[in-house]
Amino acid sequence: MKKRNVLLVSAILFSGSLLAQEWTPLFNGKNLKGWKKLNGTAEYKVKDGAIVGISKMNTPNTFLATEKSYGDFILEFDFKVDDGLNSGVQLRSHSLKSYRNGKVHGYQFEIDPSDRKWSGGLYDEERRGWLYPMTVNRNGQQAFARGVWNKVRIEAAGNAIATWINGVPCANLWDDVDAEGFIALQVHSIGNNKELEGKTVSWKDIRICTTNVEQLRTPAAAPEVNAIANTISPAEAEAGWTLLWDGKTTAGWRGAKLDAFPDKGWAIEDGILKVQKSGGGESTNGGDIVTTRKYKNFILKVDFKITPGANSGIKYFVDPNLNKGEGSAIGCEFQILDDDKHPDAKLGVKGNRTIGSLYDLIPPAKAPKININGFNTAMIVVTGNHVEHWLNGVKVVEYERNNQMWNALVAYSKYSGWQNFGNAAEGHILLQDHGDEVWFKNIKIK
Repeated sequence: MKKRNVLLVSAILFSGSLLAQEWTPLFNGKNLKGWKKLNGTAEYKVKDGAIVGISKMNTPNTFLATEKSYGDFILEFDFKVDDGLNSGVQLRSHSLKSYRNGKVHGYQFEIDPSDRKWSGGLYDEERRGWLYPMTVNRNGQQAFARGVWNKVRIEAAGNAIATWINGVPCANLWDDVDAEGFIALQVHSIGNNKELEGKTVSWKDIRICTTNVEQLRTPAAAPEVNAIANTISPAEAEAGWTLLWDGKTTAGWRGAKLDAFPDKGWAIEDGILKVQKSGGGESTNGGDIVTTRKYKNFILKVDFKITPGANSGIKYFVDPNLNKGEGSAIGCEFQILDDDKHPDAKLGVKGNRTIGSLYDLIPPAKAPKININGFNTAMIVVTGNHVEHWLNGVKVVEYERNNQMWNALVAYSKYSGWQNFGNAAEGHILLQDHGDEVWFKNIKIK
């Protein structure tokens, strides 16, 4: 009798969960009722129960958008794409006369059959660019299969957007720019490339659930990207992250050679901490700034943007008392530099002054090309004597300190005159004033 009761309760719960997840088809399998074409002139047609987008030369990106808008939802569909043809699916997107004369903009689920393997990532169409490149989640890069139908699940609930391809977690984004908007199928522009004309991308079994979305969300397994500037997401807080800069004040920071924050040379504008341009001199204007407390084992993340020809750096294990004279405070440095336009990139030894390097000590390995017009992410990982530099999700430097090899390396660098350089158990974190305009935000530590 007890067993029957358990089975009955299980059946009721299972039935309830099925009822709660109410699916609505967005495509009837026969025609394009409920959809409208925007921006470009590529063709969409219905064939064998699927929507087929056909690439066309000399037209901008073309979108087939739902006539309805959606806020929180679970979206599922299957897609198949020809090699060489980039595509995507817009989420919570818009087309407004007030914004670039109707250009479609908003979140885009990426469809990318190239060797880059960024299918499943999230892009901000015609606005901020990449929000979740698949370099963040290498495991997710293997989810997409060429030449066959791929099954997608996208969950959007409040600030959380997560994606899956063929059951594999891909993107996991925390962002607050758009709470609702249309869904759209993209045929990407191919310019005048004749080889790509006529290639197709197809979608079928497109359905959406808009009820009980928060309760039906799948635990996100992909690494999270928080795109809300100068905030800590719930997942970050649970993982132990805190803000090292609050995005508004100078709290927690002071001048490296001052008891307070510099009264010139630095500015806080719209959630960005800026080093102001002053002629390119090292710590000759406002001077470096350091954290008011010291750090030992940590993961530090800093988003930075450089202006053309700029030089700066992020230092750690800094002892502000080591150098009371001219120049920057002393510590290990994650180099920030415009390698193409600043002469320091060609000095030093084998590139050990280029961006991402451990300045004047270790050159970066396989450094990715930075976004010179936007923000890039530096990450420094310290576990005891083991240190790593990461640039835009790629590890570029790795080393061990407090050993004979490290001391020998220091002995042949510009730091040879500083006793026991880089071997301190703890130290301050520093942002450098090198006389060039550089922007910082999203300064977080764990």
